Amino acid sequence: MSSLFGRTNVMNATQGVQDKELVSPPTDSISSVRFCPVANYLAVGSWDGSIRMYGVQAQGNMVNDEAKAMYSHSSPVLDVCWSPDGSKVYSASADNTARVFDIQTGQDIQIAQHDAPVRSVRFQADHGFLLTGSWDKTVKIWDPRSPGQIGMYDLPERCYAMDCAGSLLAVATADRHVMTVDFRLGSKPMPTSFASPLKWQTRALACWNPSGPSADPCVAVGSIEGRTGFHFMTPRDNHKNFTFRCHRQDSVPSKKDQSLVYAVNDISFHPIHGTFTTCGSDGTLSVWDKDARSRLMTLPRQPTSITSSSFSYDGKMLAYGVSYDWHKGCHTDADRTIKVMVHAVGDDEMKRKLR
Repeated sequence: MSSLFGRTNVMNATQGVQDKELVSPPTDSISSVRFCPVANYLAVGSWDGSIRMYGVQAQGNMVNDEAKAMYSHSSPVLDVCWSPDGSKVYSASADNTARVFDIQTGQDIQIAQHDAPVRSVRFQADHGFLLTGSWDKTVKIWDPRSPGQIGMYDLPERCYAMDCAGSLLAVATADRHVMTVDFRLGSKPMPTSFASPLKWQTRALACWNPSGPSADPCVAVGSIEGRTGFHFMTPRDNHKNFTFRCHRQDSVPSKKDQSLVYAVNDISFHPIHGTFTTCGSDGTLSVWDKDARSRLMTLPRQPTSITSSSFSYDGKMLAYGVSYDWHKGCHTDADRTIKVMVHAVGDDEMKRKLR
C-alpha cells in the first residue's frame, strides 16, 4: 500500500533556535553519525578515512560540544557503531576491514576482515557479538572479546544497509532483497527474507523492535526513489505494511507535481516515542509518525545533502551529517559543505500526535 503522509500540522524546528555545528568536522563527505547508547558521545565516520568522537551536551535549547578523539582507516569509512556499554567504537571501511577503538586506552585494532568493502557494522547485544555486512555478499559474526570469526550468513547480493535492534537483525542488499534474523531463536538462527516494498535501489534501513506483548517490530527501508516503506515482522501485523513518498520537490513552486526525486539516505527511530526521521539528498530532515501516518516537523533545508542521522540515548538530541553524497556524480559545481550538526529536541517535537 502506498501513501503520501498527511501534510497538515507540520511545523518547523523550534523558532529562534539554531542547531549547533560541531567543531573540527571531517575533511570529506560524512558517511555515518552515531550516538553512544549510554552517554552523550557522538562518533562520526567519513570518506576521509577518519572516525571522530565528540562529547555533546544539551542544556535546554543549547548544545555544547568538544572534540574528544580520532582514529582512522586507510580508505573511506562507510559505517560506525558503539558497543552497548559505550566503551568501544566500531567502524566499517572500504579497506575491507572493521576496526575497534577503545575509549579508555585510546588504541584501535583490526577486528574483522572481508574480501570486499565492509558496508555496515552493528553490535548484537543479546549474544555479545559484532556483525559486519560487506559487498562480498556476506554478513560475518565476530567475537569482540577474542577477535575471530565465529559465524557467517551468505547474502543473495551485496550488502547496502544493515541494522540491529534488540533481537532483530535486518540486511538490505542489491536487487531489493531484505534478509532478517531473529536472535531470540539462538546465536545463529535461520534467516528469513522478503522483497523490498520499494521498486528501486535500497539506500537506507532501520529496525524498530519495542518490547511488550503488543509490540509491533518492523523494518523501515528507504530508496533512491524518494520513498520509504515499512514491513512489519509479526504476521498479525502484516496488514500494516505501507510505503509513502518523501524527499521530493515540485519542479516549480506553483506546480504540485513532486517531480524532483531525491534519495532517502538514512532512517532513525526516536528511542522513546518511536517516531522516526528520514534525511535525504534534497538537504532536508523530516520527523514522521508511522502510526498516524503524518509528518511532524522538518528542519531547515541544508545547502547540500544530509547523509546520516542519529538520536542520543535519551532522545534529547538529534545529530545529522551535512555533506555531498555524490548522487549527481563528480560535478564541480556541487556544494561541498561539510558539517556535523546537533539539534536540541524540543519537548513536543518528537511525540506522536493523538488521533
